[in-house]
Amino acid sequence: MPYRTLARLCLGLLALLPVLVGAASGTAGAAAESRVAVVGVPGLQWSDLDQARTPHLWKLVGEGASASLSTRVVPPPNRGTSCPMAGWLTVSAGQRAGAPGCVMPEPPIGGAVPGWAELTAFQDSTGYDAMLGTLGQTVEDAGGRVAAIGPGAALGAADRSGKVAAYADAPEGLADPASYDLIVMEADQLARAWTALPPDSDGVPPDLTAAARRSAAAEADRRIGAFLDRLPPGTTVLVAGVSDTSAAAHLHVALAYGGPYRHGFLTATSTRQDALVTITDLTATTIKNLGLAVPAGVVGRGWENGGEAPPTVAESVTRLADEDLASQVLREVRGPFFAVFVAVQVLFYAVAALVLRRRRSSRNAEAPVEDAARSRVLVAVQVVAVVSGAVAVSTFLAQLVPWWSLPAAMPALIVTILAFAGLITALAFAGPWRAHVLGPLTVVAGVTSLALLVDVMTGSRLQVNAVTGYEPVTGGRFYGFSNIAFAVYSTGTVLALAGLAQWLLGHLRRSVVVLVCAVYGAFAVFADGWPAWGADFGGVPAFVIGLAVFLILLSGRRVSLLKLLLVGAAGAALIGAIAFADWLRAADQRTHLGNFVQQIIDGQAWTVVWRKFSSMVGITVGNWQLTLLSLVALAFLFFVLDRPSRWGASALGRAYGFAPTLRAGLFGALTCAFVGFLVNDSGIAIPAMALTVAVPLTLAACVRALQLATPTTQDPPSAPAATTAPPAA
Repeated sequence: MPYRTLARLCLGLLALLPVLVGAASGTAGAAAESRVAVVGVPGLQWSDLDQARTPHLWKLVGEGASASLSTRVVPPPNRGTSCPMAGWLTVSAGQRAGAPGCVMPEPPIGGAVPGWAELTAFQDSTGYDAMLGTLGQTVEDAGGRVAAIGPGAALGAADRSGKVAAYADAPEGLADPASYDLIVMEADQLARAWTALPPDSDGVPPDLTAAARRSAAAEADRRIGAFLDRLPPGTTVLVAGVSDTSAAAHLHVALAYGGPYRHGFLTATSTRQDALVTITDLTATTIKNLGLAVPAGVVGRGWENGGEAPPTVAESVTRLADEDLASQVLREVRGPFFAVFVAVQVLFYAVAALVLRRRRSSRNAEAPVEDAARSRVLVAVQVVAVVSGAVAVSTFLAQLVPWWSLPAAMPALIVTILAFAGLITALAFAGPWRAHVLGPLTVVAGVTSLALLVDVMTGSRLQVNAVTGYEPVTGGRFYGFSNIAFAVYSTGTVLALAGLAQWLLGHLRRSVVVLVCAVYGAFAVFADGWPAWGADFGGVPAFVIGLAVFLILLSGRRVSLLKLLLVGAAGAALIGAIAFADWLRAADQRTHLGNFVQQIIDGQAWTVVWRKFSSMVGITVGNWQLTLLSLVALAFLFFVLDRPSRWGASALGRAYGFAPTLRAGLFGALTCAFVGFLVNDSGIAIPAMALTVAVPLTLAACVRALQLATPTTQDPPSAPAATTAPPAA
């Protein structure tokens, strides 16, 4: 009986063998039949698309998935744009790459890209370790065949040696497209029309006229149509505007048709934003759609189906073009905004210092007729200080309003920010808490902390295209906490906890209050560092140290160097553990935290650290406006508010007397900002933005303390002493 059972089992397996072999061969055949066509159109913007002039691209939008493409590469010297050659080299490497000059690529000679060795050597000076030829080599190593159409496409499709197996100048020149696994084609009409213009003194051609752009885009669309007609059915088509063809950087077109893509918007884990992907994602997307493993040197992530697109193609194109418009307006207003912002802040500190000094002289003169006027001036200073402290978070809340679409963008931005700051200020003075020294401070700081916490937990959408947030056109990050947002968030969190602690101390024991603050503070730190939310590598150690200083002072203990070192080690261990947990995930799901662990393993971490350190030094030295703002804010804090003997008003000391927790909160926030300055690549921007929250709100608390310490009415004069008559003799 056992033998019969064994025999039947063997016969059953033999009967299933053809089925299993067929399934395996079918799977292999499907992988072998996967084809991808990459169409690069340097300079193609969403505003170039038109139903009549670019019908083939218009059709792809209606049937495929679309997004804006950020083409951040290694820019030419003293420019923030991407050149066609650098764009194609970035596609080749899957990492930011650059070129010695912003010139058009030359056709390959005998299948070899001219100057490939020089281009490869140039990457050593960029700080990004781009490995040219990664895309083509990956396909060839898997047994696939690669073809290129156009000089730029040869750059993108070449293998590590700089050679392309098959090359043609035009789609018609490529024999049997069905015999290739990957075909890379360039439609360079926009780029050639732009570079043909006479350059200015800096070597940059002027922007194409509207008519010239329309003509070049239409010609590129005809070339794309001819290419699409020759592709075999089932080919996955990826279209990308791989570079700029203008004096300013733009967002460009990204399209995916066929394969896994449905009609709608594209997204990627590299941006976590709907309808926004990056040029380094194009390399990973191509490799994944060929069914191959993405090499470690490719930093991008595959394009995925995102949210639903509007009902019509015209609406989709308009929305995506509007995203580029927002980025362009942001680029134009950011510099003037910060100039105005710094000037107004410095002027306000000067006026506030004069008000406090004048208060001293009037008190010494004992002029009771000026008491009412002086009181009104102090109230005005307090209100303006609260508004000033609310401006930082309002720069993010302003993204709830499409200010960039209004005719006068800069005034619209300022009015929108001031409107939100005014609403927050109204809330700060709306209830009975306005009478407390830390009442308005707590409200503004609490709104700041909660608004940015909710934003980062829901996709960081308020930070995209914010004047103090991410700039998608040239942004290195698109999600989580930016360095400026971290500075505002951490400062708001610590100061809000200080205000909350002052109120809780009237109802609970100090140990319980410290525990409550520690719980929310720990959650705030977790949100800052967790890869799915803040993904902030440098912010966590700074936040942990600043929060620890606050909690130690709140508990009534002294801060020592040993405690700071232990807390700093704990912060480093925490972010290290978070980064390691992120690294354990699949490579295409990691954030930059997990990628940094991999870079340590690969021996590339020092390159990243040095690049960020250089950036920190460059921003600190080069951005004199933020450096000036930081110095003035600190001088006002320590030489005006904290020097009563010179200015005649114990402002900060009186505020500490009414609300002792303010001292713990202020020192914790300043510590966080200082450590953040040391460990992040944004340099002086972190303490500058932290101080724009902390110092005005501290001033508001000091003014309220002065008001509470000043009698509202003058004491009546004492009656003269009665004369005592001498006793009768």
